[in-house]
Amino acid sequence: MFSSAGHLASWAGICPGNNASGGKRFSGTTRPGSKWLRKALTQAEQAAARGKGTYLAAHHAQIRGRRGSAKAIGATRHDILVAYWHIVRDRVPHRELGPDWTTRRFSVERRTNRLVKQLEALGVKVTIEPDAA
Repeated sequence: MFSSAGHLASWAGICPGNNASGGKRFSGTTRPGSKWLRKALTQAEQAAARGKGTYLAAHHAQIRGRRGSAKAIGATRHDILVAYWHIVRDRVPHRELGPDWTTRRFSVERRTNRLVKQLEALGVKVTIEPDAA
């Protein structure tokens, strides 16, 4: 029914709003969606945010520290809805990413390996030496 997770989030009114004029970005309100779905996702978000050692709890805490509680609630609701879409579409069980997923995803070693592979694909021979300092 929904071609993408973004399409589902937009229909549900859980996606972030967009308000820009003259190259300046302003805060936008979310679309009106199903109030029952929003309430259910908010309850799920509150339970996920209270969890310990999960990706959703860590992501909620990270956004809350940077942008505030209201933005963190909206972002966590969006994460839950996107995860639901992928679980239903692919017919797979939920896979917990873990609280350190962002550090694992963007670790120095992983970035180094990715950049070395990109340079080697361009035909450049790369040797890596540890920093002397």
